[in-house]
Amino acid sequence: MWKQSEGWLYRKFQFKDFSEAFSFLANIALISESINHHPTIINTYNKVEIRLTTHDAGNIVTDKDWQLAQHIDKLWDSQFQLA
Repeated sequence: MWKQSEGWLYRKFQFKDFSEAFSFLANIALISESINHHPTIINTYNKVEIRLTTHDAGNIVTDKDWQLAQHIDKLWDSQFQLA
């Protein structure tokens, strides 16, 4: 689940290995480009941490962040949840 604090939406995901985590990241990149909203991402081996904020709005959480979070959740649920 996404947590909101300090001007961010935050969620951490865990995968079976680096390749699966990277595949998730590649899909997020495509989604982010399509809606022109880009997350802050940290990837360490099989873990991915995502932080969402809207820089143009003064680094606060906006509807754009929640929209991207929903897209990421759909990706997770449809392809990676059982990892």
